Amino acid sequence: MSQTAAQAKPVIEYPSTDGEPMAQNTRQYRWIVTIQGGLAAMFLDRPDVFVAGDLFWYPIEGDNRTRVAPDVMVVFGRPKGDRDSYKQWEEGNIPPQVVFEIASPSNTPSEWISKTLFYERFGVQEFYIYDPDTGELQGYVRGEDGHLMPVPEMRGWVSPLLGVRFDLEGTELVLTTPDGKRFQPYEELAAALEHAQQLVERERQRAEAERQRAEQLAQKLRELGVEPNEID
Repeated sequence: MSQTAAQAKPVIEYPSTDGEPMAQNTRQYRWIVTIQGGLAAMFLDRPDVFVAGDLFWYPIEGDNRTRVAPDVMVVFGRPKGDRDSYKQWEEGNIPPQVVFEIASPSNTPSEWISKTLFYERFGVQEFYIYDPDTGELQGYVRGEDGHLMPVPEMRGWVSPLLGVRFDLEGTELVLTTPDGKRFQPYEELAAALEHAQQLVERERQRAEAERQRAEQLAQKLRELGVEPNEID
């Protein structure tokens, strides 16, 4: 056996899934998709902002057991593009700066403590938890001492990194972009787009009808021996 072969590093696999479903109910899934899609749209023109949902994040090279899959994560300073997982050492050693978790009935207090400690240890700057069943909303922001500290009041809170405003209407989370647009589920966006397209089409038809009436009037005037441009 050659010395090169003897010294070759073992091949380590970094799975892209653990076999568990992304969400445990429709509410959780809807909010994961809404937040991920809303943030992706908000940073559409920023090639240096990567937004992902339910993607494994491996912070340590050579360690495929230390990992977590935030429901939504935002990474500033990394390009957009598809990935099987987020391997931090391949990403300029830049960790996700903002993560969201959508609570499900199976989550336990110890699980939230474990995730908070993970995010604190590996560089997350902002961590938000929303429970669509109860309307509970929590936020943690990294303090000067390096720890993730709870946000005292989430109603009206504006994310320092995202610029997104958090509010609650009853138990419903309301996220608003810096330019005042609310995050909406895909079906609401699709309905709004269809409505806008219908308005454009009605305006096109109205303009076409006006053009045809003007042409008909001009033709009648010509038949009477009057040129339309002679009318003041």
